[in-house]
Amino acid sequence: MSTLAHTMMTAARSADSGLATPGELDRYPYAETPGTDRAPVWDGGDPELGRVGRRTAGSRGRGLHGQLVQQLGQMIVSGDLGADRPLVPEEIGQRFEVSRTVVRESLRVLEAKGLVSARPNVGTRVRPVSDWNLLDPDIIEWRAYGPQRDDQRRELSELRWTIEPLAARLAAGHGREDVQQRLTDMVEIMGHALGQGDALTFARADNEFHSLLIQVAGNRMLEHLSGIVSAALQVSGGPVTGCERPTETSLAHHARIADALAGGDGAAAEAAMRQLLAVHPEVERVVPAPREH
Repeated sequence: MSTLAHTMMTAARSADSGLATPGELDRYPYAETPGTDRAPVWDGGDPELGRVGRRTAGSRGRGLHGQLVQQLGQMIVSGDLGADRPLVPEEIGQRFEVSRTVVRESLRVLEAKGLVSARPNVGTRVRPVSDWNLLDPDIIEWRAYGPQRDDQRRELSELRWTIEPLAARLAAGHGREDVQQRLTDMVEIMGHALGQGDALTFARADNEFHSLLIQVAGNRMLEHLSGIVSAALQVSGGPVTGCERPTETSLAHHARIADALAGGDGAAAEAAMRQLLAVHPEVERVVPAPREH
C-alpha cells in the first residue's frame, strides 16, 4: 500500500475508535439549534434507517456508534443532508433510537472527518465538500457508493497512477528477503484463487501485495498515502485499476512486478505497474454494493 494512504487510514481509524471525554460531550448541546433553521426531516427513505440496531451488529467493529457514523456519513456525502444543515443531536437520537452518548461520539467522529462542525451558540451543522477530508477511507467509500461514485472512481484511479508506479520503482531499491517472499506468496495465492474462481481471496491477496509494495518503497510520506490504495481496492472489490475481475493478464503483471523487485530493477517494476494499471481501461467499471462490516 502507498504511504499516504496508510497515514490517512491510520488517522481516520484513530478518530473513529476513541470515545469522547466529558468535556467533548458537552460540545454537542441538546437544545434546539438557535435561529429559525430547523433540523433535517428524517421521514422517508429507507425504513431500516429508523432503527440503527437493526443493522448488522458491530458495523465497522464499533456497534451502534459505528453504525450511526456510517448512516450519517452516507447521508451527508450523498447530499441527503446538505451543507449548513443543522443537526440536532436529540432529534438524531430519537430518529435512530440510540443514546445521547452514541450520538455525541458519532458527531465527534464526523467532525474529525470534516463533515460537520460544532460551535457554541450555533450548534452542529453539515460542512461544505471543500472542508471534507477526501483522503479519509470512510469518505472514499461513502462517495464510491453514492451519487459521486463516477467522480470518486476516476479520482482514485488518477491518484493510483501517481502513487503506485513511483512506489514500485522505489521499492526495487529497498528489497528485503522476507518482504520479497511475501510478495511472491501473494502472487501464488492470487494464481490459486484465480484457478478456483475465488474472487474474494484474490482481492485480499491483491490488497496485501499493493500494501507491502508501498511499505517497502522507503518513503515515509508516500507510505502515508497507502490508505487511498487500500480504500480503492476495498470499494471496488479489487483494484480500481482493472483488477476488479481476476484475470490471467492482471496476475501476470503482478508476477512481473514481483520479479522486477526481486531483481532490483526499478524501471521494470515501474513499467509493469503501469501495465497493470492499464488493464481493461475500456471496460465500464461497476462499483458493487457496500461490504458487510
